[in-house]
Amino acid sequence: MKLKAVLLLFCGIALSCSEKKPVDRMDDQALRAYADTLAHQYIIADGHVDLPYRLRLKNFRIEREYMSIPVSSTEGDFDYERAKKGGLDAPFMSIYIPSINQQPPDYGKALADTLINMVHAIAEQIPDKFALANSPAEVEANFKAGKISLPMGMENGAPIGNDLANVKYFYDRGIRYITLTHSKDNQICDSSGDTTRTWHGLSPFGRDVVKEMNRVGIMVDISHVDDSTFYQVMQLTKAPCIASHSSCRAFAPTVRRDMTDDMIKALGKNGGVMMINFYNAFLDSTVVNQNAKNKKQLRSLLEAQGLRYEDAAAKPIIDQFAKDNPSLNSDVEMVANHIDHVVKLAGIDHVGIGSDYDGVDGELPTGLEDVSKYPNLIYTLLKRGYTEEDIAKICYKNIWRVWSAVEQAANTH
Repeated sequence: MKLKAVLLLFCGIALSCSEKKPVDRMDDQALRAYADTLAHQYIIADGHVDLPYRLRLKNFRIEREYMSIPVSSTEGDFDYERAKKGGLDAPFMSIYIPSINQQPPDYGKALADTLINMVHAIAEQIPDKFALANSPAEVEANFKAGKISLPMGMENGAPIGNDLANVKYFYDRGIRYITLTHSKDNQICDSSGDTTRTWHGLSPFGRDVVKEMNRVGIMVDISHVDDSTFYQVMQLTKAPCIASHSSCRAFAPTVRRDMTDDMIKALGKNGGVMMINFYNAFLDSTVVNQNAKNKKQLRSLLEAQGLRYEDAAAKPIIDQFAKDNPSLNSDVEMVANHIDHVVKLAGIDHVGIGSDYDGVDGELPTGLEDVSKYPNLIYTLLKRGYTEEDIAKICYKNIWRVWSAVEQAANTH
């Protein structure tokens, strides 16, 4: 921890390429130890962790006896102990608002407030381990103190409703990015998961939302948006944007949720950062297609016997089928492939980590099964020739640059 503090005190400057350790002369054990050292030497910021909604599904309550879940848990992908093991320092807590056909009268604002209150409660009741963070400087101060920061991003801008004042409201509550929509079109824009094309991009109100986010200092997150929405945001925004948890469509051509090469290049020109999602389905179409084929085959098998998934008699059939036809997983190498691809198209300054931990029901790559595994990714990148400075940029410096630029743009309005 003292080493971390000293590095931050001197502006987090990493060793230059000429000073980097001779990775090519390390054996595998030494390289893994080096990767683990870097994971704890640098801040690791993850653009998207769905702990708040997982806690809501577990009927999380604020009383102290329910506070053990964020500290140590055998369920889910995130807790304090595993995060410390993996070197995770600043997981953006996702304030996730599900897309539904009929939004409640408040567009999900009450749910957003409930999830924000959960994050506040964790920081307030476990102050030796967690702290809120509304800026890079606050994360750095928490980092020096050995605490995990809990910055927040809101996944789905629906709770803004039709009132532009809610953008500032959520900023004041600690929201530092807003994913404009989720899996369905909303009042702001069209979604990559919808075919309705309600607005053919941004709605008129959505254009005002983007401008207001620039004004108050909230990062515009283009994960989940339709391609047309993305390009309109690029034309409109006065500040760099993020893709808080997205992957490359080049490796999963059937996944419209992923970003095309042209989109990645455009985000780079915008000065933004693309934070790679670890969800198997977003990483590799081979995995997506084979698992879909298996599901269809299992469904046909059950239907032929007049059974449903939830029937007790179906369980042995399902278990045997899973044994004979295991689901495919991607792996840490494929995540590194996505990072390589972004670097090739946009440069090393425009890629980061946005795992989607706790948001993908365990459908995660081999070697990146939970928040304790970031050193495996760093190890893989080191083997591919990434320098210490490259690793620092991927872990936090790139998102820091964007976050700081958005703060600065807000100050100039």
